Amino acid sequence: MNSSSKRTLWHNARLATLAGAEPWGWLPQGALITEGEQIVWVGEASQLSPELSVSIAQQRDLAGAVVTPGLIDCHTHLVYGGSRAHEFELRLQGASYEEIARAGGGIRSSVAATRAAGEHELYALAAQRLQPLLAEGVTTIEVKSGYGLSQAAEAKMLRVARRLAGLGVAVRTSYLGAHALPPEYQGRPDAYVKALCDWLPKLKREGLVDAVDAFCEGIGFTPAQTRQVFEAARALELPVKLHAEQLSDQGGTQLACEFGALSCDHLEYLGEAGIRAMQASGTVAVLLPGAFYFLRETKLPPVQALRGAGVPIAIASDHNPGTSPTLSLLLMLNMACTLFRLTPEEALRGVTQHAARALGLADRGQLVAGQRADFCIWDIAHPNELAYYFGRNPLRQVVRGGQVRN
Repeated sequence: MNSSSKRTLWHNARLATLAGAEPWGWLPQGALITEGEQIVWVGEASQLSPELSVSIAQQRDLAGAVVTPGLIDCHTHLVYGGSRAHEFELRLQGASYEEIARAGGGIRSSVAATRAAGEHELYALAAQRLQPLLAEGVTTIEVKSGYGLSQAAEAKMLRVARRLAGLGVAVRTSYLGAHALPPEYQGRPDAYVKALCDWLPKLKREGLVDAVDAFCEGIGFTPAQTRQVFEAARALELPVKLHAEQLSDQGGTQLACEFGALSCDHLEYLGEAGIRAMQASGTVAVLLPGAFYFLRETKLPPVQALRGAGVPIAIASDHNPGTSPTLSLLLMLNMACTLFRLTPEEALRGVTQHAARALGLADRGQLVAGQRADFCIWDIAHPNELAYYFGRNPLRQVVRGGQVRN
């Protein structure tokens, strides 16, 4: 059997390809052909040539559904133990994120729970959290470590993240050892930074790390300490990302861009120098409306300035137990529009095309020939409805690697 006999035609569809000159890359009478895990042709159904038609082995009539690229959640902390619901109550009573962290709560409380949990328990918890995201069309997800803060516990988290790929999703991992100072290193931050850098070569040899992240903030790590982490990553030819300018402008964005960062994330306090650096380096701005909402922040990220500079904008759930316990990427589309004033098209590109770029993945995020056959089939009339509704999931089917997953 030759390869062409395996081709599938998906037709009678309205395609938001996110490619080409038209808004949304819109093809109102579109079709696409997949072969194995790849898209081999996309266009208006009327343009389908006889030569292509005879190579098709099976056809799927999508009955006028809207088709978009598969969704990509490019910033999550999906693997952890415990809950921090009590901190939600404390914030409602007036405690700030910084006050809770300095009192031993925040990230440190999740560290204690994560260290105490076994690997099977962490996997079961993370797999359960993953299911709502998969049910909304997520086909690729990034998962960070950072709640272990010891060599053994960080490796445990990253192994769990890798195992999640068995649930029908592509997983990219980020090593976030520089997330917080663990209790055994209190008063010795430089010693901890050296230790977390020393752990990195072994984690890479074990195939557990795709990128290296850090939290550069007044309650996190200084730019100088972050530089050490990034230098260790560069020595191992690992790309970097950064939690940057969330609570204050530390200049972390400029530092990250110096290292060619894939993305800088949060960015509420991003200044002009950081925007210029991102423009020059091609770094993606990952905005996290769930954390902004949950923390009741008032300082908006500089969306208009990022637009003006041509900086790609991605959107992610930032699922984590302390500041964004959401499990809905579709809700983040709505929040990105209502809170940050993105357009619905910008929001969709933020969880597809630009989210892929934030993970260094050039093979997904648009519906074009040569890309992975990862796409979502929606019971909606137009893709702007994905950002318009909240609390509704109109997903009919998700296709990953050319295979229907539900």
